[in-house]
Amino acid sequence: MSELTAKEVTSRRQRRRERARQQQADEGGVPLRLLGVKRRTVFFLTALCIVFTIYTLIPIVWVIVNATKTQYNILTTFGFWFAHPFSLVSNFRALFNNVDGVGVYFRWFLNTLLYAGVGGIGATVFATLAGYGFSRFRFRGSRSAFMFVIAALLVPVTAISYPLYLIYARAGLINSAWGMILPSLVTPVGVYLMRTFIDASVPQELIDAARVDGAGEIKIFRRLALPLMGPGFVTVLLLNVVAVWNNYFLPMIIFSENSRFPLTVGMGVWASHAAQSGDQNIYPLLVTGGLVTIVPLAALFWFVQRRWNGGLLVGSLAN
Repeated sequence: MSELTAKEVTSRRQRRRERARQQQADEGGVPLRLLGVKRRTVFFLTALCIVFTIYTLIPIVWVIVNATKTQYNILTTFGFWFAHPFSLVSNFRALFNNVDGVGVYFRWFLNTLLYAGVGGIGATVFATLAGYGFSRFRFRGSRSAFMFVIAALLVPVTAISYPLYLIYARAGLINSAWGMILPSLVTPVGVYLMRTFIDASVPQELIDAARVDGAGEIKIFRRLALPLMGPGFVTVLLLNVVAVWNNYFLPMIIFSENSRFPLTVGMGVWASHAAQSGDQNIYPLLVTGGLVTIVPLAALFWFVQRRWNGGLLVGSLAN
């Protein structure tokens, strides 16, 4: 009986190994032993990944746990475990109510959705068009123009803050939503990534064949190139949305009204108000507000994770 059991166990292990090999083959993976990677190297890299994961998750776990606490418990109890009473619902209720002299969190949340949605989608559309143009059309000065776009990455935002404010003041964009959206539509990183991705994923022969068949450039872009640019489009969209969502410096310059603030500046105002006035009752709102700020981006990454990973991998194969 024990011999049969041992045979069954061995058979199950073999079937499990076969399924793992088949799954790895389906995913296009290569076993590490065939790459000549030593076991000590794998162990070191795995440990390094675990340490990095813990380092990344510690602040998130702290925010999740302390969003359920009262002001007293936040200051007196262990930061990585729950306490009584469980105040998550009351903190959420207070978060989305008015806070006298500080601002309205729900309005800031809607502002951030507007800025990140319009700015991120618009920047991705323009980056896709520009990347396709730089990748598939050759004209006089195209290389210099692309280098000029990439050179914009070398200019820090702080260096142009004062001229930007003067231009906005003359154009009437101070305390205007367009003052936040218009600069967000320009993304040199997005243009570079889209051009790189198009060079790697859209065959020039396919476009030439469509031109020979008499298809127009708009039809070629819409029917042939755009479906192949899906992973790259999603990658650039995520990067742009996250960049606008987390932008602090630009809205701090152009907005002076609480009703126009995004979440980054609004929560900074809360923290400054708590430090200056000594009103510690705002601290639970800061922690809960930080949790609410994280959730939409985490949900967005989870929703498009597969396409996002594909976009990064394909883009990394370009020369």
